[in-house]
Amino acid sequence: MKNTTQLADRIREVLLSGKWIAQTNFKEQLSGVSLEDAHEKVGNLNTLAMLAFHTGYYINGIVKVLEGGPLDIRDKHSFDMPPLESQSDWENLLEGFWADAEKFADLVEQMPDEKLDAPFVDEKYGDYRRNIEAMIEHSYYHLGQVSLIKKMLTERTG
Repeated sequence: MKNTTQLADRIREVLLSGKWIAQTNFKEQLSGVSLEDAHEKVGNLNTLAMLAFHTGYYINGIVKVLEGGPLDIRDKHSFDMPPLESQSDWENLLEGFWADAEKFADLVEQMPDEKLDAPFVDEKYGDYRRNIEAMIEHSYYHLGQVSLIKKMLTERTG
Protein backbone atom coordinates (compact mmCIF):
# COMPACT_ATOMS: atom_id res chain seq x y z
CA MET A 1 0.00 0.00 0.00
CA LYS A 2 1.25 3.47 -0.88
CA ASN A 3 2.30 5.78 1.95
CA THR A 4 -0.11 8.44 0.71
CA THR A 5 -2.98 5.93 0.78
CA GLN A 6 -2.13 5.10 4.39
CA LEU A 7 -2.08 8.79 5.31
CA ALA A 8 -5.39 9.36 3.54
CA ASP A 9 -6.91 6.47 5.49
CA ARG A 10 -5.71 8.06 8.74
CA ILE A 11 -7.24 11.41 7.74
CA ARG A 12 -10.60 9.76 7.06
CA GLU A 13 -10.30 7.79 10.28
CA VAL A 14 -9.96 10.79 12.61
CA LEU A 15 -12.26 13.13 10.73
CA LEU A 16 -14.96 11.14 8.97
CA SER A 17 -15.36 7.45 9.49
CA GLY A 18 -12.78 5.71 11.61
CA LYS A 19 -12.90 4.09 14.99
CA TRP A 20 -9.52 2.42 15.35
CA ILE A 21 -7.48 4.66 17.68
CA ALA A 22 -10.02 6.94 19.36
CA GLN A 23 -13.06 4.68 18.92
CA THR A 24 -14.80 7.71 17.35
CA ASN A 25 -14.23 10.52 14.88
CA PHE A 26 -15.20 14.17 14.39
CA LYS A 27 -18.20 13.41 12.19
CA GLU A 28 -19.65 10.94 14.68
CA GLN A 29 -19.10 13.32 17.59
CA LEU A 30 -20.52 16.45 15.95
CA SER A 31 -23.31 15.12 13.75
CA GLY A 32 -26.67 15.75 15.36
CA VAL A 33 -25.30 18.34 17.82
CA SER A 34 -27.67 21.27 18.23
CA LEU A 35 -26.54 24.86 17.75
CA GLU A 36 -27.25 25.42 21.44
CA ASP A 37 -24.89 22.61 22.45
CA ALA A 38 -22.32 23.69 19.86
CA HIS A 39 -22.18 27.13 21.55
CA GLU A 40 -22.42 25.90 25.16
CA LYS A 41 -19.39 26.81 27.27
CA VAL A 42 -17.96 24.32 29.73
CA GLY A 43 -15.72 26.23 32.11
CA ASN A 44 -13.01 28.03 30.18
CA LEU A 45 -12.84 25.40 27.41
CA ASN A 46 -13.49 26.15 23.77
CA THR A 47 -16.96 25.33 22.50
CA LEU A 48 -17.67 22.47 20.14
CA ALA A 49 -18.35 25.04 17.41
CA MET A 50 -14.99 26.73 17.97
CA LEU A 51 -13.12 23.43 17.88
CA ALA A 52 -14.89 22.40 14.67
CA PHE A 53 -14.16 25.77 13.08
CA HIS A 54 -10.52 25.76 14.23
CA THR A 55 -9.78 22.26 12.97
CA GLY A 56 -11.62 22.91 9.72
CA TYR A 57 -9.72 26.18 9.22
CA TYR A 58 -6.40 24.34 9.10
CA ILE A 59 -7.72 21.54 6.92
CA ASN A 60 -9.09 24.08 4.44
CA GLY A 61 -5.74 25.88 4.37
CA ILE A 62 -3.81 22.69 3.64
CA VAL A 63 -6.33 21.70 0.95
CA LYS A 64 -5.65 25.02 -0.82
CA VAL A 65 -1.91 24.27 -0.82
CA LEU A 66 -2.47 20.73 -2.11
CA GLU A 67 -4.55 22.23 -4.92
CA GLY A 68 -1.61 24.48 -5.87
CA GLY A 69 -2.58 27.63 -3.98
CA PRO A 70 -0.70 29.67 -1.41
CA LEU A 71 -0.37 28.90 2.28
CA ASP A 72 -2.49 31.73 3.62
CA ILE A 73 -3.68 30.38 6.98
CA ARG A 74 -2.42 32.06 10.14
CA ASP A 75 -2.60 30.91 13.74
CA LYS A 76 -3.95 34.30 14.81
CA HIS A 77 -7.04 33.75 12.63
CA SER A 78 -7.68 30.10 13.47
CA PHE A 79 -10.40 30.93 16.01
CA ASP A 80 -12.01 33.80 14.03
CA MET A 81 -15.27 31.94 13.61
CA PRO A 82 -18.06 33.89 11.95
CA PRO A 83 -21.26 34.11 14.01
CA LEU A 84 -23.45 31.02 13.90
CA GLU A 85 -26.96 32.34 14.33
CA SER A 86 -29.03 29.36 13.30
CA GLN A 87 -28.96 25.59 13.23
CA SER A 88 -28.54 25.93 9.49
CA ASP A 89 -25.36 28.02 9.96
CA TRP A 90 -23.95 25.32 12.24
CA GLU A 91 -24.86 22.53 9.83
CA ASN A 92 -23.30 24.47 6.94
CA LEU A 93 -20.07 24.82 8.93
CA LEU A 94 -20.06 21.06 9.49
CA GLU A 95 -20.87 20.25 5.86
CA GLY A 96 -17.94 22.42 4.78
CA PHE A 97 -15.74 20.66 7.32
CA TRP A 98 -16.72 17.19 6.04
CA ALA A 99 -16.28 18.24 2.40
CA ASP A 100 -12.83 19.72 3.07
CA ALA A 101 -11.84 16.64 5.10
CA GLU A 102 -12.79 14.32 2.25
CA LYS A 103 -11.03 16.57 -0.27
CA PHE A 104 -7.93 16.59 1.97
CA ALA A 105 -7.91 12.79 2.11
CA ASP A 106 -8.52 12.48 -1.65
CA LEU A 107 -5.71 14.90 -2.51
CA VAL A 108 -3.26 13.12 -0.23
CA GLU A 109 -4.27 9.75 -1.64
CA GLN A 110 -3.68 10.97 -5.23
CA MET A 111 -0.26 12.38 -4.35
CA PRO A 112 2.77 10.36 -5.44
CA ASP A 113 4.73 9.00 -2.48
CA GLU A 114 7.82 10.93 -3.63
CA LYS A 115 6.07 14.25 -2.95
CA LEU A 116 5.87 13.42 0.78
CA ASP A 117 9.58 14.27 1.09
CA ALA A 118 9.33 17.53 -0.89
CA PRO A 119 9.33 20.90 0.91
CA PHE A 120 5.86 22.06 1.93
CA VAL A 121 5.55 25.55 0.37
CA ASP A 122 8.86 26.64 1.92
CA GLU A 123 11.64 24.55 3.46
CA LYS A 124 11.09 26.27 6.83
CA TYR A 125 7.73 24.42 7.09
CA GLY A 126 9.30 21.01 6.60
CA ASP A 127 8.06 18.48 4.08
CA TYR A 128 4.60 17.36 3.00
CA ARG A 129 4.71 14.26 5.20
CA ARG A 130 5.44 16.32 8.32
CA ASN A 131 2.58 18.72 7.61
CA ILE A 132 0.06 15.98 6.79
CA GLU A 133 1.01 13.99 9.89
CA ALA A 134 0.86 17.16 12.00
CA MET A 135 -2.68 17.80 10.77
CA ILE A 136 -3.67 14.24 11.71
CA GLU A 137 -2.15 14.67 15.19
CA HIS A 138 -3.74 18.10 15.59
CA SER A 139 -7.10 16.59 14.68
CA TYR A 140 -6.75 13.80 17.23
CA TYR A 141 -5.84 16.36 19.89
CA HIS A 142 -8.99 18.35 19.24
CA LEU A 143 -11.12 15.22 18.79
CA GLY A 144 -10.22 14.32 22.36
CA GLN A 145 -11.39 17.75 23.51
CA VAL A 146 -14.61 17.46 21.51
CA SER A 147 -15.33 14.04 23.01
CA LEU A 148 -14.76 15.24 26.57
CA ILE A 149 -16.78 18.45 26.15
CA LYS A 150 -19.63 16.50 24.60
CA LYS A 151 -19.61 14.11 27.60
CA MET A 152 -19.63 17.06 29.99
CA LEU A 153 -22.56 18.62 28.16
CA THR A 154 -24.47 15.34 28.28
CA GLU A 155 -23.83 14.99 32.01
CA ARG A 156 -25.06 18.57 32.58
CA THR A 157 -28.35 18.03 30.82
CA GLY A 158 -28.82 14.42 31.82
